[in-house]
Amino acid sequence: MTELDAALGIFAQESEQLLADMEDALLSLESNPDDSETINSLFRAMHTIKGSSGLFGFNAVVSFTHEAESVLDKVRNGERGIDAELISVLLDSKDHTAKLIEHCMARNDEPLPAELADAGNSLIKRLTGKQETGVRISTVELPNLEAEGGGEISVDDNWLISLAFHVDAFRNGMDPLSFIRYLKTLGDIKQILTVAQDLPSGDAMDPESCYLQFKIAFQSDASKKTIEAVFEFADQDCDIKILPPNSKIEEYLKLLEAQDESQVSRLGDMLVRVGALTQNDVVHALQRQMAIRETEQETAMPLGEILVEQRVVRQPVVEQALKKQEQTKQKLATEANYIRVDAAKLGHLINLVGELVISSAAMNLIVERHGLGDAGDVAASMNALVSNIRDTALELRMVQIGETFSRFRRVVRDVSKELNKDIELYISGGETELDKTVVEKINDPLTHLIRNALDHGIESPERRLAAGKPAQGSVQLNAFHQSGHIVIQIADDGAGLNSDKIVAKAVANGLIKPDHGLSQQEIHNLIFAAGLSTKEQATNLSGRGVGMDVVKKNIEALRGTVGIDSVEGQGTTISIELPLTLAIIDGFMVAADQERYIIPLNMVDECIEMDPKECEIDDIEHYINLRGQVLPYLRLGDYFHNRRAQAAKKRESIVVVKSGKDKAGFVVDELHGEHQTVIKPLGKVFEQLKGITGATVLGDGNVALILDVQGLIQAAIKNKSRVMPRLTSRRLQ
Repeated sequence: MTELDAALGIFAQESEQLLADMEDALLSLESNPDDSETINSLFRAMHTIKGSSGLFGFNAVVSFTHEAESVLDKVRNGERGIDAELISVLLDSKDHTAKLIEHCMARNDEPLPAELADAGNSLIKRLTGKQETGVRISTVELPNLEAEGGGEISVDDNWLISLAFHVDAFRNGMDPLSFIRYLKTLGDIKQILTVAQDLPSGDAMDPESCYLQFKIAFQSDASKKTIEAVFEFADQDCDIKILPPNSKIEEYLKLLEAQDESQVSRLGDMLVRVGALTQNDVVHALQRQMAIRETEQETAMPLGEILVEQRVVRQPVVEQALKKQEQTKQKLATEANYIRVDAAKLGHLINLVGELVISSAAMNLIVERHGLGDAGDVAASMNALVSNIRDTALELRMVQIGETFSRFRRVVRDVSKELNKDIELYISGGETELDKTVVEKINDPLTHLIRNALDHGIESPERRLAAGKPAQGSVQLNAFHQSGHIVIQIADDGAGLNSDKIVAKAVANGLIKPDHGLSQQEIHNLIFAAGLSTKEQATNLSGRGVGMDVVKKNIEALRGTVGIDSVEGQGTTISIELPLTLAIIDGFMVAADQERYIIPLNMVDECIEMDPKECEIDDIEHYINLRGQVLPYLRLGDYFHNRRAQAAKKRESIVVVKSGKDKAGFVVDELHGEHQTVIKPLGKVFEQLKGITGATVLGDGNVALILDVQGLIQAAIKNKSRVMPRLTSRRLQ
């Protein structure tokens, strides 16, 4: 009996046992269809039969079992359910596989009988819903085998497979060409270089010994693990090295960058997870490392260097893995310095600090009122401590916005796929910090704005190419600090806003008149009006005019502002300005008609003395010439008492405030200066009170109202378009 006959006998026995195990597994699935281990065992059995059959050139078996294996792969991945009908088909497939093996063992070179071929086609149709396209391997033509020195192997877009068969490979029943034929089922062999440098000359050559080595340029979309599985039956008789193509490097680098940083991973494990290595590569490299340590009696060679030396992975991939490993170590070391604190306890601490600020203000008032000079220094020292405690307590609740930004990568990916668009998200400023409560409440408005940019803003690839733009659109998400608040920008390079469409829709909806006289900026701001949409056809994402007004209200509820800049054909940028915290702010206290009000300090631009001669009075809306610019203003006393304008007092001041690009003035009687403000929410009775967003308790126990600067500015400028021509002509006289 030859070695080949012995190998065939072993194959027959193993196949018979595997098929019997498959039958038992399929019958057990009828009562327990969710048993994942049983499903995995079915897949492994079919895969083993397919691989073994390929080694012996049993093409008919390989072709049929490949289809059954693909179906089982979908079942174990959850892409297809297991039911009684599928179990029945798989049982019939198991019986058909046994018949195919029997035919190939007895008459390997003869074609399949028509009856057996028709039965296979019928089963494949039941398994997959398609007719069998024919045996894959039987038509395979191997490229010419070149002698050593016959040319360089091209690896730019090809896998480089090195096979060095051991001298006893033939004696153990190994046929190198059978593996190469089986490899063809996964892709295309572009080039084979045969290396016979160990071939003895003359009588020294043993015809039963194997002296062959191969270098193969192989093109395939299969993973390294799948390619290695082709040679799993020869791993004891062949040294196998598989080097991925250069085109795979970028993919591996991205996968390494996206690796989980919750724990430090070993270099080999990281590279196996991304598919750059297989477990066998790691085992062989570790064995090499141990051999070096034992023979050279010195520090072991780093694993990464061994992997590159063995030509199973490329240097840039190893470097990226080591870099990621170091980043993870540093992150975990940093996190070890942190402790988790209940958010409720942290909120309670902030409230206590707020009460401490109020008590400090009360103490200062008593010291000043009673002229306690000796206590002045102590009070000043306590004020400094309270200020430091306040800042430190607020910093405890500060978090980076980067984690919130990162969630939108999935949103962009899914939405762009749904819209058949190619869109890339670019994130910057993720290290910017703001209050955790602000971060939680800004997530929904940001989600709507980004989805709106993807749907309304970015054009289809065809329209972008026609407009001279790259097919891939981009959305940029950026955050940065500016003047005591945070700015979040959502920018796209899409079509921009069409002012004519916005105006036409606004006129049709009765929002503005045809002779509106609005500026370009004011026209763009109309998109935040309820029910206004220029989208011709509504989609699941946007287009019904619902959402942008809600976005603006939600942002303003956080004491923030939202503005928009757009250039038609070039893109749109939406800017959101938010306070760093919602608990304690630096305010500017003023008084009007013996009532005290707090203006957020970061919204105060300047203070000027009121000149009655500059006023143009029209009920409670007024305008002055501020260094050549029209500045709308309102009197806080008149506004909140809902009365017509009173005669100007002897001395008044105007506090110039800004919100985004808008400016207005508040006329007040007194300026009390900066004031640490602990924000107290208004009760339900006062929720609809216009112009006020909250209140604070002063040191003397009285209450000061916190102004809604955005709302008051809009109230001041609502008649600007009517008054501006009159003021402009007056300045020109």
